[in-house]
Amino acid sequence: MITNIIGWCLFGFVAGLIARFLTPGDDTMGCTATIGLGIAGSFTGGYLSKMLFGAGDEGFQPASYVGAIFGAILLLLLLRFIKGKRE
Repeated sequence: MITNIIGWCLFGFVAGLIARFLTPGDDTMGCTATIGLGIAGSFTGGYLSKMLFGAGDEGFQPASYVGAIFGAILLLLLLRFIKGKRE
């Protein structure tokens, strides 16, 4: 149980870091926000892949990383768009 939580946090942190690296810009996120971005990105990427490609629940696959990074990039761009509208 606790190892699953730690694993998801590490997975989210790596996915969030890669997403932030691939989308340069001014982001003032800390470690916790980057982990949250990566975890939310993995859910978003998983939902989109299931919706678009009918992917099932076969467990962990290497494509999970790609989906998580893609989802995190989408969320990061959405956050920037919303932040830009407020300013």
